[in-house]
Amino acid sequence: MTQTPVPSPTSPAARASTWLKTAGLRPTRQRLILADLLVGDGQDRHVSAESLFAEVLGRGERVALATVYNTLRAFCEAGLLQEITVDGSKSYFDTRTDDHPHFYWEDTAELTDAPSGELEIARLPSAPEGARIAKVDVVIRLRRG
Repeated sequence: MTQTPVPSPTSPAARASTWLKTAGLRPTRQRLILADLLVGDGQDRHVSAESLFAEVLGRGERVALATVYNTLRAFCEAGLLQEITVDGSKSYFDTRTDDHPHFYWEDTAELTDAPSGELEIARLPSAPEGARIAKVDVVIRLRRG
């Protein structure tokens, strides 16, 4: 009788499963595949839905692009990811959920973390009456050369 191997606590599969469970999300097959790609290696990642979908296909897995979009949104709603929008239409999903600035590399359309310790915001404008500031996103656009 063959036993299913139990993932070690530091294996990518275990890390992905734990990540989902901490947010109270059921570890479905699709969620586990995407979670493994996002946090399995323990590194912070910035991905678009399209780039994550390409990684899924590269692994030989079958997940619809719409499922990738829906799952990324569910991960955001659960607090596992933060969404960074560039140009009003291009979204990136960041596994690092604390407040921090980003560099957007225009030539490669890549989003990377910028050093938080070097950013100073002296003052924000007042929110309009009846509103409050929920979050401030800082995206610094870069061009090489």
